Amino acid sequence: MPEVPASLKEAISLAKESGPEKIIEALSARAQAIDSKINAYVHFDPKKINPGNKNKGPLYGVPVSIKDNICTRGWETTCASKILKGYVPPYDATVIAKLKEAGAAIFAKCNMDEFAFGSSNETSTYGPVRNPWDLERVPGGSSGGSAASVAAGEALAALGSDTGGSIRLPAAFCGIVGTKPTYGRVSRYGLIAFGSSFDQIGPLTRTVEDAAIMMNIIAGHDERDSTSAKLPVPDYTKSLKREIKGMRIGLPEEFFIKGMDGEVETAVREAAKVYQKLGAEIKEVSLPHTGHSVAVYYIVAVAEASSNLGRYDGVEYGLRAGNGNLRQMYFETRDQGFGEEAKRRILLGTFVLSAGYYEAYYRQGQKVRTLIRQDYEKAFKEVDLLLTPVAPTPPFKLGEKLTDPLTMYLSDIFTISVNLAGVPAMALPAGFSKSGLPIGMQLIGRPFAEETLFRAAYTYEQETQWFKQRPKI
Repeated sequence: MPEVPASLKEAISLAKESGPEKIIEALSARAQAIDSKINAYVHFDPKKINPGNKNKGPLYGVPVSIKDNICTRGWETTCASKILKGYVPPYDATVIAKLKEAGAAIFAKCNMDEFAFGSSNETSTYGPVRNPWDLERVPGGSSGGSAASVAAGEALAALGSDTGGSIRLPAAFCGIVGTKPTYGRVSRYGLIAFGSSFDQIGPLTRTVEDAAIMMNIIAGHDERDSTSAKLPVPDYTKSLKREIKGMRIGLPEEFFIKGMDGEVETAVREAAKVYQKLGAEIKEVSLPHTGHSVAVYYIVAVAEASSNLGRYDGVEYGLRAGNGNLRQMYFETRDQGFGEEAKRRILLGTFVLSAGYYEAYYRQGQKVRTLIRQDYEKAFKEVDLLLTPVAPTPPFKLGEKLTDPLTMYLSDIFTISVNLAGVPAMALPAGFSKSGLPIGMQLIGRPFAEETLFRAAYTYEQETQWFKQRPKI
């Protein structure tokens, strides 16, 4: 089997030297050899892989895998849901167009929680994704296929989406780097919506440098996305300097809670000591409304999900069920097409938006969301970055939380507030548990200050070298 490059950067160099064919061949062979164990890919056909733009852009011929909720022209895009089975978009999402313009080859579509509803990648109609570090454990959700494919060496880089932690949690559970940009930094055009005021596309990569390379390609204003920020995009690779002396890093007390796994807390606090040793100032800070984040998220985000998923009725695209009248077709299509978690969130969202409950739930949720955003604004007057855990535990076992939705929702307790505030964050490896499972840490930055995130993340990564460890699969 041809050897898979160690990083996206290495693949770029190899493609320039000898062309992309060997890289595509190596990744295809790797995927065909191991994906039956992991189930990271839902649409993969080596014959469809185009070696990239003949103009030879910065990613010429380098394969990139794509989460199955990002539209790809000519590739089936289903959000891992039965209701969209067979849907082939007639257009590319903006991020896909940018990748193609840079010369990248679209390699595969990645498994995910249905419509991004989940923290474990167990709600997919294609079956669960398995963690490459332990096949009996979850990879995190909802971008579990994207994270697992990178961790297992089936992909050099992948795109995911993050509505409440769906890039960062899988990155932490799979021992890789996951970047959630500031809301508005990357176009959402062509991303099939879950929560329109939360969703953001970002890269999952093996290294911080690879993440910077990907962000250089996909970031920027897009006229087709009304929420896209009209701001210049810096060269993120120029931020990759080991210079953090004097940087102020905050440890929010609300993120170190009773009941969290001791190994996770130890790993994050050890990371703080590394930064301190390198000249950063570590400071305790408070984000007092953090405790309301999960409740607010599961009011506001599900309300948006209920509205967004109303379009799937069997009329225009995807599944159509029932032989009766129009009303019966709606009922049967949605009953057969949506999974249990999707139905749960649609019902919750419809309830909080219904007459008599809108003011009590949705409007109040939006008010608390404002308070959460203000907490971050106040904290960033004192510090440059925040350092937190990504999840309260290492990866848990398949099926362990699937029948207990509340416990599953709490897996995102440290990531949700970032989306509520719209600020950027990055997950990166911070060590391993005694049983050999990855532990991730999270860096959170000011709006549109991704350069600071990259500098701090790169410094820690190069100092600790956790990224060099690979699962034995």
